[in-house]
Amino acid sequence: MNIFLLGATGSIGTQVLDVIRNKDFKIVSMSFGKNIDKAIKLIDEFNPEYVSCMLEEDMLFLSEKYSNIIFGYGDEGLVNCATYSNKKGILINSVVGISGLIPTIEAIKKGRNILLANKETLVVAGDYINKLVDEYNVKLFPIDSEHSAIWQCLNGNKKEEVNKIIITASGGSFRDKTLEQLAHVTLEDALKHPNWEMGKKITIDSATMVNKGLEVIEAHHLFRIGYDRIETIIHPESIIHSMVEFNDKSIIAQLSNPDMRLPIAYAINYPNRIDNGYTKSIDFEQIRTLNFKKMDYNRFKLLKLAYDVGKMGGVMPAVYNASNEVAVNLFIDGKIKFLEIEEIVFSSVSKTKNIINPTIDDIINTDKYVRNQICEKFDCEKGC
Repeated sequence: MNIFLLGATGSIGTQVLDVIRNKDFKIVSMSFGKNIDKAIKLIDEFNPEYVSCMLEEDMLFLSEKYSNIIFGYGDEGLVNCATYSNKKGILINSVVGISGLIPTIEAIKKGRNILLANKETLVVAGDYINKLVDEYNVKLFPIDSEHSAIWQCLNGNKKEEVNKIIITASGGSFRDKTLEQLAHVTLEDALKHPNWEMGKKITIDSATMVNKGLEVIEAHHLFRIGYDRIETIIHPESIIHSMVEFNDKSIIAQLSNPDMRLPIAYAINYPNRIDNGYTKSIDFEQIRTLNFKKMDYNRFKLLKLAYDVGKMGGVMPAVYNASNEVAVNLFIDGKIKFLEIEEIVFSSVSKTKNIINPTIDDIINTDKYVRNQICEKFDCEKGC
């Protein structure tokens, strides 16, 4: 099978390559950000036909080093990577941020099935993406653990018999801390996730519970289910990845040790299940208990806000996403404190006018506007 991979050097992209390595898959095209040393190793190993870089200088350097490979860069390079060649295959979108939106759209228009780890695509433009998926008759499969779990629980069951879906959350790095205790936490503290090994942005999003908020909006579009039927619950062990309750009040759950390579392998090999060579069996003797705690929306205010902006629709999910991305970057750069992430997102949502039934241009322009407004206030690079 041919694979067109966006975000090859990131956390998800690396695990995608773990799953397909030494198997009957071909990386036809791939993109990466700024990690050129890792990219070179992947180019040597997988020999892609097309490679997109974030920076033009990296493209020029690699073009001289690999005369047999076509290179591109920037947003145009991402789109070209997603749509490269007329070969049949799947697009795996594992980039972080709204930059993954247009490549997904163009790949769908090309008739290419999508394996999606880029939450922002559905968060900011879910209605538009669903219309395209229906129009071009392509398949859109999730490869994050929670949505994969829901997908697996729904298999063989009727959607109209679903009462609600239940998305579990580990609670992140600060799940046991009060709001008062969060006033002085550091970046190093935030990056110590108790269960998962992930990139900086998503680890911080887990600590604020924004990641779960994005997943709620994404689940609404993926499974075409109302927000009033999407529940979130704290599950510290991260063994149950999500559940589905049916009309008869029976609940089906998907369990596994926390390992992103399982949902990745499930989506790539669907409808077959194949051992990915990494995920270990659950040792119930070692686990012994599974714990659950009701979600506290006063503690995790940004999760409650995600439900609110999801119900507002229009460009408000894009405002939520853009303001959070900038705020997280500011926190990583040491320009704001952890709790200021929340303040920035709430401020952006309250101050930005909604656009109902937005075009893609409306969404992108709103994204840029929100980013620039925050960056002007904090004197950082525009669009950061």
